[in-house]
Amino acid sequence: MTIILHELVGADPARPFSPHCWKAVMALAHKGLPFERSNVCFTKVPEVEGGVSKTVPVIRDGDQVVSDSFMIAAYLEETYPDRPSLFGGEGGQAMARFVESWTNTVLHGVMRDIAMKGIHDALAPVDQAYFRSSREARVGKTLEQMVEGREAALAALPGTLMPVRVTLKSQPWIGGSSPLFADYIVFGALQWVRLTSNARLLEADDPVKDWFERCLDLYDGLGRSVPQSA
Repeated sequence: MTIILHELVGADPARPFSPHCWKAVMALAHKGLPFERSNVCFTKVPEVEGGVSKTVPVIRDGDQVVSDSFMIAAYLEETYPDRPSLFGGEGGQAMARFVESWTNTVLHGVMRDIAMKGIHDALAPVDQAYFRSSREARVGKTLEQMVEGREAALAALPGTLMPVRVTLKSQPWIGGSSPLFADYIVFGALQWVRLTSNARLLEADDPVKDWFERCLDLYDGLGRSVPQSA
């Protein structure tokens, strides 16, 4: 049975940009599970699967409905143990929780000012109004003020990624010898900005750049199938 993945899109349904939805996409591909992508705009999220969640991604796997990217990964790991592991064991799952916490609280904080205006501009008008009001209330800044912080955010990004850079100097993936869900968590953040901004995030000689390019090539170029923002 094909799994249905509800994921966030803007005015162009061919350009899904949510970092959390990309984590779910990569997790499903990692498991080698067939899935169908269902497009959802911001203002339609409350209608997904009867309002099961305030956010996407949400998956339906037969009678099972699961929300939240980490919970989706944990569900896939438990339900399909014969498929390639997303965590490499209980300890790996616990460590992935740390990577997610760092990404959500530190890395996303830097990425926000780079991405927010681009996200707004990619939405349909009804979603633009919702996005502006909700994000400005959450952050305490206007979108224009976030744009003013874009250069400072770009300057701060290399230092913010230092833990990832140091890790990748001694191993090819955050997960070790092969990619795991921890890789997809950080990948989702960089993919988010790649698809909403034309900013050059990483220098050519940066180990994080090499890692990100390899992530884009995984699963027949799944991440690269959506071109970078012009």
